[in-house]
Amino acid sequence: MRIEDDSKLDYKDVLIRPKRSTLGSRKDVELEREFTFRNYRSENDEHYRGIPIMASNMDGVGTFEMADSLANMGLFTCLVKNYEADQLIDFFSAEQPLRRANVAYSTGITEQDFEKFTRVYDKTGRQLKYVCVDVANGYSERFSEFIKQLREAYPQIVIIAGNVVTGEMTEELMLSGADIVKVGIGPGSVCTTRIQTGVGFPQLSAVIECSDAAHGLGGHIIADGGCTCPGDLAKAFAAGADFVMLGGMLAGHDEGGGEIITRYYRTGEVIQTDAGWEDQIEERKFVSVYGMSSKAANEKHFGGLKEYRSSEGREIHVPYRGNIENTIQNLLGGVRSTCTYGARD
Repeated sequence: MRIEDDSKLDYKDVLIRPKRSTLGSRKDVELEREFTFRNYRSENDEHYRGIPIMASNMDGVGTFEMADSLANMGLFTCLVKNYEADQLIDFFSAEQPLRRANVAYSTGITEQDFEKFTRVYDKTGRQLKYVCVDVANGYSERFSEFIKQLREAYPQIVIIAGNVVTGEMTEELMLSGADIVKVGIGPGSVCTTRIQTGVGFPQLSAVIECSDAAHGLGGHIIADGGCTCPGDLAKAFAAGADFVMLGGMLAGHDEGGGEIITRYYRTGEVIQTDAGWEDQIEERKFVSVYGMSSKAANEKHFGGLKEYRSSEGREIHVPYRGNIENTIQNLLGGVRSTCTYGARD
C-alpha cells in the first residue's frame, strides 16, 4: 500500500472565496451551457445546450415523470435501469423533442443489457440520443470493453459512463468511446460502498482530478453524489464538473413516485382542552429512498441479494417535498447567487 500525503477534500472541507464581480443581480446569471462531445457523431452536429444538472438514475428520482418535469425546466435526467423495453419504447417514441435533448436511457453491461438497448434503439431511432452505462465499479476491464462495443455499434449516441474517481480511468473511458464520465464512488447519501469495501475518494478532489483528465482529451465529466445543499453544486462546478448529478436532493417529490409514509410526533408542547392538558401531535410525511445497491433495491428488482455479495446501500426516509419545481428554484437560485460573488462567464 502507498499512502498519498497531499490533501484530499470533500465539499464540506472548502468554501468559495469571493472576489469582485461585474454582475449586478442574480437575474443576470445565465446557467445554460453548450457542450460539444468528444466521440459523438451527428449528421447535423447538434450536441448539448441546457442547465447541466442531472437527476440520478435511482428509484424515486430517475422516473419518466421526473424526466418530463425537469426537461421542461431545461435540466437533464438519467432514467432508472429497471424500466421494461416496451415502456422505454413508448416513452422515447412519443413526439417530445425535449426527451431527446434531456433524457438518457440507462443500462448495465451484460449481453442482455446490450440486446435490450438494441431493441429500444431500433424502435425509437433518432429519438434516443443519450445512453448512461452505469455500474458501481467502473474499474473493470469488462466495463471498458462494453463502452468500446457500444461506441463501435452506435457512433451516433452520446455515451455517459461511470463511476470512477481517478484521472487515468477517466482517460481510459474517454479513449474507449465515452463522451461524459460519471465521477463518484461512495459519496451519495444512501451509498455505503466506502463502509463495506474501504474504497472511495473524497468527492471534491475526485472532481478536480477527473475533470482535468477529461478536459485534456476534450471530454466532460459529471460530479455524481455528495451534494447536500445548493452550495455543494456550486463547489462541484468550481472544481471543474461539467454536469452535477443529484439523487437524495431530488428524492421525496411527487414526480419520483413512491409511497408517502405518514408519522406522528409529540412536539413537546401541551395545550389545555375541556378534557384537560393534552400533548400536541404533529403530522409529518416521508418517502422511502434507497441506494441501487441496497438490500431494498435488490429485493425489488433482482429477487434479493445474491449469496456472494452484500448490500452497499441504505434505505432512509426523506421528508415528502411535493412538487419538484420549488426545489429546483431553490437549487438554481443558490447557484446564481454563487455566481454573483465573482464567477466568470
